[in-house]
Amino acid sequence: MAGSWLIDDGLDRERMLDMDRRIAPVRRRTFAVLAVALLACGPWLGWWTIAPLLGAGVLFAAADRVTKRMRRPELGLFAAWAGAEAIVAISVALSGGPEVATLSWLAIPVVTLASRFSIRGIVAGVTIALALLGAVAFGGDAAAVLDEPPLVVAPAALIVSVAMLSTALMRSDLEFRSRSVIDPLTGMLNRSALAARVGELSQQSAISGHPVSLVLADVDEFKALNDSHGHSTGDAVLRDLAYRLRKRMRAFDLAYRIGGEEFLLVLPGSEPAEAVAFADQLCAAIAAEEFGGIRVTLSCGVAASAPGSTFQYEEVFAAADTALYEAKRSGRNCVCAAPVLVGAAIGP
Repeated sequence: MAGSWLIDDGLDRERMLDMDRRIAPVRRRTFAVLAVALLACGPWLGWWTIAPLLGAGVLFAAADRVTKRMRRPELGLFAAWAGAEAIVAISVALSGGPEVATLSWLAIPVVTLASRFSIRGIVAGVTIALALLGAVAFGGDAAAVLDEPPLVVAPAALIVSVAMLSTALMRSDLEFRSRSVIDPLTGMLNRSALAARVGELSQQSAISGHPVSLVLADVDEFKALNDSHGHSTGDAVLRDLAYRLRKRMRAFDLAYRIGGEEFLLVLPGSEPAEAVAFADQLCAAIAAEEFGGIRVTLSCGVAASAPGSTFQYEEVFAAADTALYEAKRSGRNCVCAAPVLVGAAIGP
């Protein structure tokens, strides 16, 4: 799926959702630290300042549920981020405006921008933070700010500096991690990234009981294509094919290149019939298109974990691999599904 103004492409969306899952527990602990600080300062600042912070926690909890169903979850996450920043601003305003130390708290949410959004999202977030800073400062006590500009200049510099440093650190980390989990030819995730994700999928299925479907796709007669057109043409076909595969997937589906011309598509929450229908549509779409003037076809094997069971990757993958072999034997350019659902029932 294509990106948006907040992220560049589907791969960035996958990274954003993964990072948000990692940030969530830290975010809750951060809100707890701020809540304790406000409670400790209650005799001086007032006890009501804790209410907006609790509202921010509720906002993020609601966003976590809603974004999972959104076609472009980055929009929901950014809206939740902006809402939380506004709530922090309200807490600061209630605690005393520009003359209290809590004004610098507006820099805290800025730390998370670079871990999820593109440079456009970072700029938009910093702009929102600075606008809220100005609103709190001048709305609370404009005369004090005009008499003592450092009251605003210092926290504004902190917000911008935090954004710059976190962006540089995140870009460095992404470059390092990309070397180990991104296939350099197609830009897709590789086996290393898959290994890290499998455990999370198993845990999620154990909690939700929802099935996880695998579609194992292989380019038909790819060796012959390489022999007749050259490896550079074969590489170009794989790059274009990977791009078109990602465009046809939902925001929370996962795509991996696990072999030379073999791709694994992971469809969390998809029933077997849905996965087969998706694979059928995918094969038909690829067969109808040209890749640099060359037509290629896919063979697909589909397998799924049983609803109400824990996702066992090795077993489901083995079933999908067997189904793929059957698709090859059946003449290629087709989809075969494993005859049984795989998985042991979740215990009480």
